[in-house]
Amino acid sequence: MSYLEQFNLSEQPFRLTTDPDFLYWSKQHARAKAYMESTIWLADGFVIITGEIGSGKTTLLQSFVSELADDIVYAIVSQTQLTPKQFLQSVLTEFGFKPFNKRKVELLDMLNMFLIEQYSNGKKVVLIVDEAQNLSRKVLEEIRMLSGIETHKEKILRIILAGQPELKATLDSPKLKQLVQRIRLRFHIGPLDSGDTREYVDHRIAVAGRDPNDLFDDDTYDVIYRYTGGIPRLINTLSDTALLCAFADEKSVVEGEDIMSAVSELGWTEHESNTGLHEKLRQVIAMPTLKSQVTEIEVLSDGESLSVHSFPLGRIIVGRAPDNEIYIKSKFVSRHHAQLVSDERGCTIEDLNSTNGVFIGGQPVKKQRLKNGDVISLGSHELVYTDLREINETDHADHSTEDGEASAVGE
Repeated sequence: MSYLEQFNLSEQPFRLTTDPDFLYWSKQHARAKAYMESTIWLADGFVIITGEIGSGKTTLLQSFVSELADDIVYAIVSQTQLTPKQFLQSVLTEFGFKPFNKRKVELLDMLNMFLIEQYSNGKKVVLIVDEAQNLSRKVLEEIRMLSGIETHKEKILRIILAGQPELKATLDSPKLKQLVQRIRLRFHIGPLDSGDTREYVDHRIAVAGRDPNDLFDDDTYDVIYRYTGGIPRLINTLSDTALLCAFADEKSVVEGEDIMSAVSELGWTEHESNTGLHEKLRQVIAMPTLKSQVTEIEVLSDGESLSVHSFPLGRIIVGRAPDNEIYIKSKFVSRHHAQLVSDERGCTIEDLNSTNGVFIGGQPVKKQRLKNGDVISLGSHELVYTDLREINETDHADHSTEDGEASAVGE
């Protein structure tokens, strides 16, 4: 009996090759894809997606590309250890040119003319760079320059950079401050949690044709998570090895002992994310403090408070899709309706090309800096903005006054 017959499968469920059909849409992956899709309808779309090795970035990019409409022209560059000139040549090659034996100025002219031509023909152009953590600072500076190509109305090149966590560190360099200012959205894909790990395994088995989906015993999932830390590529490796162990023993179901046999054959120890010390450190790092929360948004409908959210500095998305930080279930709210960006100066709201618009004081706004107490209307819902820093400063002043009065009384 063959491997597939023994497990009642139509294909191997845990192959390491990228296959969009097997992509598991965790909340994180759905969010990352939504950010990539935003490059299409934002004229100055520039998005950074980072994630651990094996987190599914490349598969996510393939899924995104497979769904692009006919009016989208795209290039994917995945060989990134290049000089600026080689990078431009790679981009032009992806667009169908033969850009060799040309000077850099000629390459830039070719690319400029191509982008303007596509814009004139009603096409949108997207440049996707995978493994972007390997890009040199000079190439990243070249990308910054490309992101500025524009007509008299708008920028005409959308850019998506995907890479490992080192890309985040590179972008934080003071020397790349100008590039970072061009970036619209940044998102990091973390590992799956224990619940998502179970759903991920079951999803791949179902796609591979097993029905009913009972190939792995209930006691196997916690062990898989313990040794993989929720990283998809490691889950695939461990699960596939466990299937081979079960196959060798002529079993039709994978049991806990098969997982442990696979762990032994692979020579693995428990993943660092599941050791006690790492978990304590993670909790300390992730523990929010009052001072870290700068923006509060209260969601109301018909004057009734539905929820209250507080956020640190950074960007959050509001919309009908469940992957948003502020989820509003309403047919009058677009999937990704608006974004709120909190910085040192306050908070700005921006309409993300929604169907029904964003209103403040009855007036439509595209992008506006908020004042404390502003009421934002999205369809039939309202968002009330509070700057928590102003409240904290007021509280601090009140406490200082009270302390002064107490001292005076004591004297």
